[in-house]
Amino acid sequence: MRPFMFERADSPSAALAAAGRARGPGQAQFLAGGTTLIDLMKLDVVQPEIVIDINAIERTSLGRIDADASRLRLGALVRMADAADHPAVRRDYPAIAQSLTLAASAQLRNMASLGGNVLQRTRCTYFRDVSYAACNKRDPGSGCAAMDGVNRMHAVLGTSDQCIATYPGDFAQALIALDASVEIIGYAGSRSLPFSALHRMPSDTPDIETTLRPGEMISSFIVPAAPWTRRSLFVKVRDRESYEFAVASAAVALDLVDGLVRTSRIALGGVATVPWRAKRAEDRLRGKPIDEETARAAAEAAFAMAHTREHNTFKVELGKRTLVRALQGAAGLPV
Repeated sequence: MRPFMFERADSPSAALAAAGRARGPGQAQFLAGGTTLIDLMKLDVVQPEIVIDINAIERTSLGRIDADASRLRLGALVRMADAADHPAVRRDYPAIAQSLTLAASAQLRNMASLGGNVLQRTRCTYFRDVSYAACNKRDPGSGCAAMDGVNRMHAVLGTSDQCIATYPGDFAQALIALDASVEIIGYAGSRSLPFSALHRMPSDTPDIETTLRPGEMISSFIVPAAPWTRRSLFVKVRDRESYEFAVASAAVALDLVDGLVRTSRIALGGVATVPWRAKRAEDRLRGKPIDEETARAAAEAAFAMAHTREHNTFKVELGKRTLVRALQGAAGLPV
């Protein structure tokens, strides 16, 4: 780990002021749970000039959960375990609780913040191991070793000829499926955007992963209450049943009227470069019942644009089966 300056901030304004003292983009990093940042610093993947501890801000609205009849508000510094165990989250937004419970270990969930979780970096070996020179996400223009390397865990959706690294999180899929928005604070004030607009696909600039501006930080997530939030489900398939990242996952939310789909919300994980909204699949379900045939048709539509590499072709069929299972489970059918 390289030398860096360390500061503690007791308010959002103090945190932003500290970040403003950095000499360039990416040179200031906010520290909450630290379960991702410290790893990457030890691996020499990131070398921040300033690390700003924002845990004291947890006493503000950034550390609170608020729920009423119209919405759920999750502060960015709420710990994953606290959100997963919150009665309103478990009752009214089950996909969120499930996505958090199935993530990481109990110890990590007790430490990790919601804001840090959605901003975690890929687990691509070629990104995290600096002995591999070719990684456009870590060193723009250097190439992508995963293209012709071991790419079993890599993405099949949202890829480019510059990067095929998979987005690793689970919580983000639930947020997209439930039409969440994200509130952001920065030097210029506060702004809000759909959560689906937070992450950027790699395209020609895989090193630019989000639409956050320099010095900005997430303050909260807003999930509107809707007919489909209670009928939501998160399914995660992984190589082992605990403390493992998804090989494929699906977050599904359904609004059913007389057994027919009025509205569906589908997000896929473990298979894409960003948290992935499967709108083609949603279109295939509108006005139809959930059964084996319609669920499979939706899954086929979800992966129609998949692009595979040598070792990850299996992810297409696995992803389809995961989505079918999630749809049937959300509809109350046996899986």
